[in-house]
Amino acid sequence: MAPPPPQAEQREPELLTHHVHNGTTGGPAYGGAGGVDGHGGYDGHGDHDGYDEYDDRWSDEQEHRFHESGLDDEDGDGKPVLTPEERKRRRWKRIRRAAYAFVAIFFVLPALAFTITYFLVDVPSPKEVAAEQSKVVTFFFANGKEMGKEIPPGGGNRILLEQDEIPDVVKHAVYAAEDATFETNAGFDVTGIMRAVWNQLTGGVGGGSTISQQYIKIATQNDEYSYTRKFTELVKSFKMNNEQSKAQIITAYLNTIYFGRGAYGIETAANAYFGKSAKDLTASEAALLAGMIQQPGRSENEQVRQQRWSYVMDQMVQNKWLPAAERDAAQVPKLIPLEKAKPQTITGPNAYIQRRVMAELAAKGYPEEKVQSGGYRIHTTIDPKAQRAAVQAVNEVMKDQPKNLRKALVAVDPNTGAVRAYYGGPNKPGVDEVDWGAIQRNPGSSYKPFDLVAFLQRGKGIGEVYNGSSPREFGGAVVRNSEGVDCGECTVAEAMEKSINTVFYDMVFNDLGVQAVVDAALDAGIPEQGPQGATMANADPNISIGGGTVEVSPTSMANAYATFAADGIRHETHFVAKLETADGEVIFDETGAAANKGEPAFSDDPEKSKQIAGNVTESLEPVLSYSDLECTDGRDCAGKTGTHQYVDPDGKDVNENAQAWMVGYSKQISAAAWVGTGKNEPIRDASGRRIYGSGLPGAIWQNFMNRYHEGLPKLEFPEVELIGKSPVTQDPTPTYSPPPTSSSEPTTESKPTKTKENKPTHTPTWTPSVPTGSETSTEPTETTDRPIVPGWGRDPGEPTEEDQ
Repeated sequence: MAPPPPQAEQREPELLTHHVHNGTTGGPAYGGAGGVDGHGGYDGHGDHDGYDEYDDRWSDEQEHRFHESGLDDEDGDGKPVLTPEERKRRRWKRIRRAAYAFVAIFFVLPALAFTITYFLVDVPSPKEVAAEQSKVVTFFFANGKEMGKEIPPGGGNRILLEQDEIPDVVKHAVYAAEDATFETNAGFDVTGIMRAVWNQLTGGVGGGSTISQQYIKIATQNDEYSYTRKFTELVKSFKMNNEQSKAQIITAYLNTIYFGRGAYGIETAANAYFGKSAKDLTASEAALLAGMIQQPGRSENEQVRQQRWSYVMDQMVQNKWLPAAERDAAQVPKLIPLEKAKPQTITGPNAYIQRRVMAELAAKGYPEEKVQSGGYRIHTTIDPKAQRAAVQAVNEVMKDQPKNLRKALVAVDPNTGAVRAYYGGPNKPGVDEVDWGAIQRNPGSSYKPFDLVAFLQRGKGIGEVYNGSSPREFGGAVVRNSEGVDCGECTVAEAMEKSINTVFYDMVFNDLGVQAVVDAALDAGIPEQGPQGATMANADPNISIGGGTVEVSPTSMANAYATFAADGIRHETHFVAKLETADGEVIFDETGAAANKGEPAFSDDPEKSKQIAGNVTESLEPVLSYSDLECTDGRDCAGKTGTHQYVDPDGKDVNENAQAWMVGYSKQISAAAWVGTGKNEPIRDASGRRIYGSGLPGAIWQNFMNRYHEGLPKLEFPEVELIGKSPVTQDPTPTYSPPPTSSSEPTTESKPTKTKENKPTHTPTWTPSVPTGSETSTEPTETTDRPIVPGWGRDPGEPTEEDQ
């Protein structure tokens, strides 16, 4: 056998100074053709510069292998031993790579994408856009029957103006409102884009879209919040500005933009708002139309119109498109009645339902223009039987009452939060009515149940005892009960039944604190900030009796009381049950069990929340018996009246009321009724008597509840374990000072205490001119230097001769 070949001499791994260059063509060490002292490498005299030589020599694989050998770690820090020059070159290598990546990501790729997109996209013409707008929208009741249609002005027929038919004053107004740099920008505004990005990052408001970008958004009907959409929109806008003149672009925009009142395009809008052609618009009228582009769905809100008009007029002056003198002399232009602006198939009180529906859809991401352009089918939550009952109740009770009185009634399903009936006013043709179902007002003593919720959440109950005497002083403010209503030392249960202001003010001022009541109201479903911007952020102790800065709408109160009826489960109030496209495709559906699940309101534990709600109901049931407002046939109902006093502008102590409430519920429905004038002025009924919560509002509520429950099973409130102390049985007869005999006033009658064992079985009656019930009043005194707190709630008691 041949001897084995000689084995190669085993060598230790080479050190850095003897490492063979992996990419050289020369010798085994650095002395070869590509070595450090050769002619082609590290000294910069060869085919590669020093950086490339070092990069090649130190591949990632080599560095890892060398590091793993352990020979590079002479100082024990776990890092290769490199010379200062090598470290510098290595650092620059990383910087270069990062720079290349930065340029590629932020410049090369976007430029390439921009160029490709530019040649792929098209800009639709105004005629193509107009063909997709102004479609008929259909509204349905909850039972599937049609409520009516919303038909665009002119039946959807559009007039597209030419460039020379649009006056400069209109263009300037739109520039001022939407894009002051329109004449000079390239279809996009870098400053505006940066501002929009900053607002998104910081939670601010305001976008950076130019008029050209807005037109593209209209044309594509794509308003999703995505960077892809914004990028495509920007490219199309740039292309539009390259292919069309500024005059063509603004003409296309004004022929297709939505102005509200169902009006697309400036010519239709001029007719819908002012009954005239666009060529005849004044600067003031043009400013109002331009201002409504951002909030077209709020065209009937006078406050919004004022704000938007003022902003545009000021911007026109700032950009020298309007003389300052003309701005100072101008006034907000008046609109023609809405029924003249477009065909009306939904009229009367139902028109307010239509507006609430459209506002809700806008909040969900379906603004009016999108709904119209899609010709959507809207299924509302309104029950036609309940709606008829609401309208009949209001009309019957308010038939011969003073014409200056405004009224509202809202009913909510406790099991879903769906609005079943909505009366915001008569909405008579030619009258600029306000939707009183959405207006926020001081709720008076109807807010006291939220005091009780906070009390129960702290383990205290309706058996706790307070001093209910009157007057009492709290922190310099004097609180009073109504004339003749006093309970001395009384339980919370009795204080709720008789609506003793001093008890609840004491409870909040000394025991709970204001924030506890705010939190309880939020738990029940009162929004922190209402549609008019009123908020509870600055609430004070007057919240205990529904006064001070606290304001709510009838819709919010009906929903909050619905939480009590639903055994402590809170639902979101809503008017839209289902939304469909014109061909029946479902966009969203709120009728399923999952959509109406709700959540525990007063505690994370559903049973605890149910117990708290049950205790509130236990305290509110006797209020109806005490006020002669029971539901018919002894049906289980609970509720609370409330009245807010008139505040004399001169600071005088005037015993008058400004608004009155009644809010209550059964297991099947929760309803809130309100009566007032909408102003801080005394309210009196047809007989000249002050209006209390147990008067006109109570009668409307009772009338509605009895009509609504016809044919429905009688459901009882569940038995509940009381929290804290149990109340001692009280004398059901209220402690009144007997009023002097008067031929014009009723005498006070004893009212039975309503219990589950002994429910009234008579059908309650009501005399419109006689305010009966358990409401008390809170009035500041002028006998000392103590401060008078304006706007305190009052809950009127049985009127005495002195009170009249």
